[in-house]
Amino acid sequence: MVGLTLDGLTAAQVAAAKPNDVPRRSSRSFSAIIRANVFTLFNLVIGVLWALILIFGEWQDGLFGLVIVANALIGIVQELRAKRTLDKLAVVNEAPVRVRRDGAEREIHPREIVLGDLILLAPGDRLLVDGDVVRSDGLEVDESLLTGEADPVHKKPGDHVLSGSFVVAGSGAFVATKVGTDAYAVRLAEEASKFHLAHSELREGVSNFIKYITWLVIPIGALLIYSQLSSSVDFGTAITGAVAGIVTMIPEGLVLMTSIAFAVGVVRLGRRRCLVQELPAIEGLARVDVLCLDKTGTLTAGGMELDEVLPLRHDQPVTDALTALCHADPQPNATAQAIRDRYATPAEGWTAGESVPFSSARKWSGTDFGERGAWVLGAPDVLLHDGDGYDRAAALATTGARVLALCRADRLPDPGDGAAVALEPVALVTLKQRVRPDADETLRYFAKQGVTVKVISGDNPEAVAAIATGLGIPDGDRFLDARTLPDDDQQKLGELLEDHAVFGRVTPQQKRKFVAALQARGHTVAMTGDGVNDVLALKDADLGIAMGAGSPATKAVAQVVLLDNKFATLPYVVGEGRRVLANIERVSNLFLTKTFYAIVLSLAVGVAGVMFPFAPRHSTLVNALTIGIPAFFLALAPTLERARSGFVRRVLRFAVPSGVLCAAAVLVSFWLAHRGDSTLVQDQTSAVITLFLATWWVLVLIARPLTWWRVLLVGSMAVAFGLGLSLPFVRDFFALEPGNLVKDLTAVGVAVVAAVLISAAVKVAGTLRT
Repeated sequence: MVGLTLDGLTAAQVAAAKPNDVPRRSSRSFSAIIRANVFTLFNLVIGVLWALILIFGEWQDGLFGLVIVANALIGIVQELRAKRTLDKLAVVNEAPVRVRRDGAEREIHPREIVLGDLILLAPGDRLLVDGDVVRSDGLEVDESLLTGEADPVHKKPGDHVLSGSFVVAGSGAFVATKVGTDAYAVRLAEEASKFHLAHSELREGVSNFIKYITWLVIPIGALLIYSQLSSSVDFGTAITGAVAGIVTMIPEGLVLMTSIAFAVGVVRLGRRRCLVQELPAIEGLARVDVLCLDKTGTLTAGGMELDEVLPLRHDQPVTDALTALCHADPQPNATAQAIRDRYATPAEGWTAGESVPFSSARKWSGTDFGERGAWVLGAPDVLLHDGDGYDRAAALATTGARVLALCRADRLPDPGDGAAVALEPVALVTLKQRVRPDADETLRYFAKQGVTVKVISGDNPEAVAAIATGLGIPDGDRFLDARTLPDDDQQKLGELLEDHAVFGRVTPQQKRKFVAALQARGHTVAMTGDGVNDVLALKDADLGIAMGAGSPATKAVAQVVLLDNKFATLPYVVGEGRRVLANIERVSNLFLTKTFYAIVLSLAVGVAGVMFPFAPRHSTLVNALTIGIPAFFLALAPTLERARSGFVRRVLRFAVPSGVLCAAAVLVSFWLAHRGDSTLVQDQTSAVITLFLATWWVLVLIARPLTWWRVLLVGSMAVAFGLGLSLPFVRDFFALEPGNLVKDLTAVGVAVVAAVLISAAVKVAGTLRT
């Protein structure tokens, strides 16, 4: 550090230095998207089966191969759309970094930081690179996200600072000593911060389905191939039958539809200026049942306006002291800025000496002005303990106003022991807070959706309760002072959180404990915030939501950022999450019903050593009309259903009995048709009619509630199948030979019986919401 100046690097030094090149966590690369959608195990299996059909069968039976190509293309296009949206919003979200270069202060993009840069710090700033402190004006850094230590660390010149920490109080500057992938936080979180589609119940459930089905396909497929070769004199027919069973077992579109639902959700939210920094957040949105709101910046608009200065002592220079105190802070918070806007120029003779910057934990700030005394500004219920000033402040707080106390002392209180020195109350300061115009409607939405709202603030609890009551928050008049809450009894804390809606004088560490206590009681907790005091709670919440105008540290740890600062965007955010999860569950029921009826059919046919009841082209036709096309629409449909846990269990309870009954119906229909004098194609046609009608009924059950567009969707699928049986060129293409009235009616009758049994099974299982 010898010879270091505070002028920063020169332009020539910047050009030659190592840049801060860190991959964004919001999206994966183009090549990774291609690999994820093309090079899959199922695509490999289907590619081999496709080649077998083209070699030994008829090309019409190879249509399923084109479906896989289309699936891959659709998946790539949708994810690229999501990537472009995420990357554009991520650039907007990245807060500029203040550096000093060539002796001048300037703002640069985080990626423009270079090794050796002199980086300036203010409250709320997130440290993006490692470095050594060269200037400190009461600089306090929170390193809890890295070390787990809760208390802020005072940093002096020469101290080391790490990326991933953030400034909670004071200001300063440091020189970047490690940038890019060499920085501590980047190395620590290199794997965890990579793009991933989800670590969630839903994604894990789908992955488990795929894994177990893959293990089932191998032995059942081998059995099916053996049985078809043994029961058929025609090698091509045997291969065709085996491929039909194996292809139908594979839920090739399930991963596609899941990916599309997530990607489209990201794009839709992006249009509302909502950045989803981690795709698993989409699932978290749907499961939220408790929403913790920070009052300032969430319920109230950013910024404040000075209302009144009410002297308690008329022999003190109240205005001069207040002006000097707020101008002494080089990085004023919203409160100090509101006072500076009223009193723009400090009086002469007020020279600032030692200062204690404001922090959310202390709830006060102060400066020593030498012979004019030390002056402190902060929360009345922290600085005052009784007397007329305390009573007047409490009365003002009940109106919803932000109230501060201005006090004088002989010396400045030590930051570590609170306001332990004798403080003389000199004046009360009130500030106006503007309630967001969209807050009332948004809160009514959450109440209607069964989401409990908790208002958690560092302000006076009575003032917060006044605003909460005015907004109609249920139990808004039930408030607690967080200083009275237990520190080490999570169960008791959880009970108090359940019984009350408003909490004031909450410290950053308490916000974190609130989230943990609610989670311990089985709640899925979302936390909103914009200040540095919200960072720890946002990080621990199931879903952290930051305002775009919030501190860089807050936006860095949140999963969702509302870039336009509109509280009214939250209902759309929650609604999108519910849409994605509910619809993925619907399409999972469709795809896995198909998988289970194919498994049962393949096992039955393999053990009995008979011909498979339909060809691959038949499977392609039925699957397109009862699964592929409907699933695409159902996956993107609007819904307000709140997500429930138990995704895997519910899907299995629906898909297993439905699949078994569909398979049984097909086998019965094929066996009854085969008893008469008929060709294999005619027997297969009977099986296809039964298969379509049974799986179409499964589609009807899954599509509920049957709104007009859903009726149109399922009705058009039935019409399309009817046209396929009626039009000669379609019949020829798909090798269908209807016309035998007895066999056709028998196939329909078997399907009707299967539909009744499926309905009964679904009702008993109780897996579907209507």
